[in-house]
Amino acid sequence: MTPFLINILLGISWMLLVGEVSASTFLSGLVIGYALLWLSKPAWGETRYFEKLPRVITFIFYFLKELIIANMKVAFDIVTPKDYMKPGIIAFPLDVESDIEITLFANLVTLTPGTLSLDVSADKRILYVHALYVEDADQFRYELKNGLEKRLLEVLR
Repeated sequence: MTPFLINILLGISWMLLVGEVSASTFLSGLVIGYALLWLSKPAWGETRYFEKLPRVITFIFYFLKELIIANMKVAFDIVTPKDYMKPGIIAFPLDVESDIEITLFANLVTLTPGTLSLDVSADKRILYVHALYVEDADQFRYELKNGLEKRLLEVLR
């Protein structure tokens, strides 16, 4: 059994032990279970679980930060009389390769206000993105490549 499944079972066990079925109790059980599994790391041998979980948490916080910034940017543009939008369609070269990676990346781009995934090329190497704020297309590609895509690949691979 993988450390991830054991951590889930430890979280459920903690909920049952405490006698309170709630998300916060389950989350605290996951944290305690992770700590116990981390302490017994030498018994697991080679596993990437202990490297991947901090990356997932870092990715979640990064995406939430980007989401808040994009929301503020769009909201500011809506409430001010001056129009700051410079819309454009960008051809974004993909480093993500599998269908699930492409789908997840495209959906994360679409979830961010001000950007929308339009299409993927037939060879699955280019994602077409509509963005509301494109000052410089190369800068937009650079930020997306070294931000969201890079961190997503760290989590998935």
